[in-house]
Amino acid sequence: MNASLRPPRTVRIRAVRICAVALVVALAGGCRGAAPGADGALSVSTTSAASATSSPRPAATRGSANSLQSDYETVIKNVLPSVVQIDTGNGLGSGIVYDDRGHIVTNAHVVGKQRTFAVTVANNEQQLAARLVSSFPEQDLAVVKLDKIPRGLKAAAFGDTSQVAVGQIVLAMGSPLGLSGSVTQGIVSAVGRTVSEAASGGGTGATIANMVQTSAAINPGNSGGALVNLDSQVIGIPTLAATDPQLGNSAAPGIGFAIPASMVRTVADQIIKNGKVTDSGRAALGITGRTVLGADFQPAGVAVVTATKGGAAEKAGIRAGDIIVKIGDTRITTITSLAEALAPDKPGQKARVTYVRAGGTKTAEVTLGEM
Repeated sequence: MNASLRPPRTVRIRAVRICAVALVVALAGGCRGAAPGADGALSVSTTSAASATSSPRPAATRGSANSLQSDYETVIKNVLPSVVQIDTGNGLGSGIVYDDRGHIVTNAHVVGKQRTFAVTVANNEQQLAARLVSSFPEQDLAVVKLDKIPRGLKAAAFGDTSQVAVGQIVLAMGSPLGLSGSVTQGIVSAVGRTVSEAASGGGTGATIANMVQTSAAINPGNSGGALVNLDSQVIGIPTLAATDPQLGNSAAPGIGFAIPASMVRTVADQIIKNGKVTDSGRAALGITGRTVLGADFQPAGVAVVTATKGGAAEKAGIRAGDIIVKIGDTRITTITSLAEALAPDKPGQKARVTYVRAGGTKTAEVTLGEM
């Protein structure tokens, strides 16, 4: 994977959905903080303990550590009650209590094609019935609503996406591997990432812009949960984990992605008010297309299958059979690369589209429509 070949602030990586898993975890004991040694035996390092005995930390350092630990504990106490487990019947995922009316926001790939769910909230061990309000796979978000609102249901507070900074300490909360109420910690590794989700294996195939990259461990079941700052504010919804093709497409440790809080609020508010998303804020060309191969049998562009009548592409003179090869200065080789090139743009913006027709190259200025 050659990152230098990608557009600025864009990452094209294979990503796996991290939600619905039906997993049985057997706790047999004996594996507490230990790791297998080369011979398969369990070994525990005692270096840290020995160092602590011989060289105690200065009081100031201990105070700082205690303060940070106290911050963690406060955040967990404040936010974890708002994080729920969602049982779809096919697997488990996570969700966040959005308001005091029983609305819960989660990922579209968590709910899949289901319309009813069993939800477990922090203050009630019994599963509660919930139904789908609406799903918006294009941004991999969905809202479900509890049939009955339990006493003490606590809505989470959402933060300001513009204030998220690289290096910021964050906690990821959810139900990884079905272990409800789990918390991991890390930092914001990057912001403004554009990531495409696989369409196979239950994924939505969405291309999502402005995602928050984090080093906090994100595992199957974390999807739809909360990525939280130390002010007890949700700054994103953990959605994807990167995979490393060199490791057999297993999850790449410490590279996870969360949908930013601003987009979560935009989508959730519309779904709750209108029952659907009426203004996606996402740019579109108004075409259906397919990836085409060049003479070397490598992806070489996107062929326009249909251009929506009155849509952005048709108005600019682009028609079925044309092959889109560039958006601005960004080379387009696949449907995914086209989606990634358009993801940061807004409806109404102008884009220079280069395409091939009958062997000749043409350029059109397109006023982008809405997805």
